[in-house]
Amino acid sequence: MAEPFDPSLVLLTVEEAARRLRIGRTTCFRLVLAGEIDSVTVGRLRRVPADALPAYVAKLRHLPAHAA
Repeated sequence: MAEPFDPSLVLLTVEEAARRLRIGRTTCFRLVLAGEIDSVTVGRLRRVPADALPAYVAKLRHLPAHAA
């Protein structure tokens, strides 16, 4: 069962970010490591700022469509 969306969270785990984007955990880690999704390090932990997700989606929306 999916955990409820908590809008008060400022930092998300990569797994939480993946669930919000409805993509796989591995894909999300790849995007974070490639710098496509902003992230920060807190101690030894990697966290994704909640506002990085809408920014990533906005970037996707402005990419040129691929010709078929």
